[in-house]
Amino acid sequence: MNSRPERPARAVVFDLDGTLVDSMPMVLKAYAHALEPFVPPLTPHELFRRLGAPPERTFVEMLPGPAEVASAMARLMDYSTRHWHLIESFHGMHDVLRDLRAADRRTGLWTGRDRRSTEVILREQRLETWVEACLCGDDLPSHKPDPAGLSAVLERLGVRPEETVYAGDADVDVLAGHALGVRTVLIRHGRPVPGDVVDRAWRVVETPREAYTLVRAAVEGISRD
Repeated sequence: MNSRPERPARAVVFDLDGTLVDSMPMVLKAYAHALEPFVPPLTPHELFRRLGAPPERTFVEMLPGPAEVASAMARLMDYSTRHWHLIESFHGMHDVLRDLRAADRRTGLWTGRDRRSTEVILREQRLETWVEACLCGDDLPSHKPDPAGLSAVLERLGVRPEETVYAGDADVDVLAGHALGVRTVLIRHGRPVPGDVVDRAWRVVETPREAYTLVRAAVEGISRD
């Protein structure tokens, strides 16, 4: 990781789940509920490692056939619809978005979540007015760690990779950001992270609040060391 002060960032792109909103406990329970009739139980860590694409693509890789995919999707949507109220924003999330707007910086969102549920969360958490460009998991045929979605967000924001900071909580976020040359902050949430992922991250932190602090520093051009 580079310890030298970089140029101030003109844009910040965020992942959604586990980065701006505390939805992962509900998401993992929803996937476990969806998969329960079809496959042996997975630990939360094993399930988390398989996420990153829209659920239809995730289920195709995990289930025996298309009939099970359709049934699992129905179970997933039913559980999620009944439990939206469990999703909360991380402390400090609205503050950092307001600070970025006040500093006249561009703000984007790149998530593996499908657009329908993403829009529900953005509306429920009052995020719609703060996000200038949003790319969801079903907007492109590729998904993380392919950086095409992140590249599309940067194009919509009118910024270059070296002018951008990306914050996410999954290994695929780091791999995508590194591939595109974007400074990527990885939020660990206390989980173990493979060494090759750590090596590709710009910074590794434990909590979203720490990531928000780094984002502010990067925007202001302040050395973090």
